[in-house]
Amino acid sequence: MVTYFVVQSFQRGNKGMLIPDAPRQARDLSHCERLALALAKDSASVIAFSRSGDPDVGAWDDAVIIAQYGEDPAEMLETAH
Repeated sequence: MVTYFVVQSFQRGNKGMLIPDAPRQARDLSHCERLALALAKDSASVIAFSRSGDPDVGAWDDAVIIAQYGEDPAEMLETAH
């Protein structure tokens, strides 16, 4: 079982849509929190999360949100449909 820590930032694009940047992997929980806070200064939205599982069999637990700054990208995606 492994745990990955990821920070996903979003920028504001044309027509007000949020566009995802390349996700960034963090070393651990503390690094994930610091990275999310740093990226939040220049991003419309940032979500930091962890995901645990077994990559050998492809079994993953649900993502756990660690921090969120700015707009909620999930809400933006829902209004786009």
